[in-house]
Amino acid sequence: MRRRNVKHAHERILDASGLVILDPLSYKGKYQSLFGNTNPIHLEIGMGKGKFIIELARRNPNINYLGLEKYESVLIQACDKLKDENLPNLHFICFDANHLEDIFDEKEIDKLYLNFSDPWPKTRHAKRRLTSEMFLKKYQSIVKEDIEFKTDNKGLFEYSLISINNFKGVFLDLSVDLHSREEEIITTEYEDKFSQKGPIYFVKFKL
Repeated sequence: MRRRNVKHAHERILDASGLVILDPLSYKGKYQSLFGNTNPIHLEIGMGKGKFIIELARRNPNINYLGLEKYESVLIQACDKLKDENLPNLHFICFDANHLEDIFDEKEIDKLYLNFSDPWPKTRHAKRRLTSEMFLKKYQSIVKEDIEFKTDNKGLFEYSLISINNFKGVFLDLSVDLHSREEEIITTEYEDKFSQKGPIYFVKFKL
C-alpha cells in the first residue's frame, strides 16, 4: 500500500515531543520512569495511524502503551488523533524494528502486538517478515509474556505458524476467522477496511 507523504512530518513530530519519544535509545531500561509508574508496558510494532493502540490506552489506564512506527508520515497521523486528548499512558516511537534491542532492555516489554505486518511475499524477503526467526529472537529477548499477531494474508499466517512452531513457541490461542467470534474486537484502520473482504487470521503465543 502506497504511503501518503505528509508535508513537514518531521518538524511536526518534533513539536509533538510530549507524545513522541524523540530519543528512544536513551530510554532503554528506563520506560517505567518515563511513565512514572510500574504498570505493565505493552508495545505495538507497526502501529500505523494509531487507532488500535489509542483505543487500548483509553480503555486500560493501568497499562502503559508504546506504539512503534517506522515512517514519520504515518506516525504524524496518529499524533493528529490526539491533538485534543491527553493519554498519559501512551507514547509513540519513530524507529526501525530491526533494531529493537537498541531501545528495549531484556524483558522490558510485557506484551507485544503485531497487526497486519507487511507480508513481504517474495521468498528472498522472508527474513523481513515480522514473524521470521530473526525477529522472534528479538521478541524472545525483550518480551516477558505473550505476543498477539493479526493478518488478512493467509500466506503470511501459515508462514508465521510454521516459524513460531520451529522456534518452539507455545500457542495460546488461534483463529482462522477472528471476526466470527462473539466478542468485541479492537480493530486497526486497515482491519476496518479489509475485514469485509475476507477472514482475519489471529494467533496468540509465547516464546
